[in-house]
Amino acid sequence: MLLYQSQENSSFFQPSAFLLIGIPGLEAMHGWISIPFCSMYTLALTGNCLILLAVRKTPSLYQPMYYFLSMLSLTDLGLTLCTLPTTMAVLWFDYHHIAFNACLVQMFFLHSFSVVESSVLLAMSFDHFVAISNPLHCASVLTNSVIVRVEMAIVTGATVSLFPVPFLLKRLNFCPEKIQLSHSFCFHADMMRRACADITVTILYGLYVVLSTAVVDSLLIVFSYGLILHTVMGLASPKEWARALNTCASHILAVLVFYIAVIGVSIIHCFGGHAPPIVSSTVSSPSTLGK
Repeated sequence: MLLYQSQENSSFFQPSAFLLIGIPGLEAMHGWISIPFCSMYTLALTGNCLILLAVRKTPSLYQPMYYFLSMLSLTDLGLTLCTLPTTMAVLWFDYHHIAFNACLVQMFFLHSFSVVESSVLLAMSFDHFVAISNPLHCASVLTNSVIVRVEMAIVTGATVSLFPVPFLLKRLNFCPEKIQLSHSFCFHADMMRRACADITVTILYGLYVVLSTAVVDSLLIVFSYGLILHTVMGLASPKEWARALNTCASHILAVLVFYIAVIGVSIIHCFGGHAPPIVSSTVSSPSTLGK
């Protein structure tokens, strides 16, 4: 990551607004490009709302797995709604400005929902392990009160870990000539690289958040599935193996989609400095949609 040193004898500069870009080099086609984006947003919103409605209206789905699924859908809705306004404003109305404070708010909620989603996926992997290893006692282990406490802990942890980030960015001196962001929404690493100051503290805190949330969650998910496989291998027949593993298929797919998108965006920002801007925009956009 690039580090910018403060210019000597220069006044503190904080832009009143950042400039957002859509798909670099294809500005003339933003109207057409908005069609698949609008379709993806509509699909994400509709699909997650239907999941919430189905769980709400079906008493047989009042189970731990579906409570966590509902929270995952709410998180996906939050991620989608975070980026929808600015993305469609750029593509539909060619409106590229976002106020500095509004950018900080969008960045905070975008990353907070991402941390929550990672933690919910971990909670779901634990739920699958309990359901497979001890199905008769699953309801007594994961009671409604336990699930509520877990969900509150997830939201609180995400909020507390991300709370300092906007303030760390707000104290930075920004470059007047570098107020154009690389996406159609505000992303922490993207904003940070627009500073003309030493961003070591901001980088280190961002690294701490990533290591303490996404990295730890992903390792624990792998550990959970190791325990699940160990349990499944002890079942009597291959038919029972397939039935047990089939219950995990959708969760594994959700985990892969989430972490592949997150890793892809991180690699682009860390090592893709010489890659065309369109690569960064194209890779990062799907990662903000509901899975």
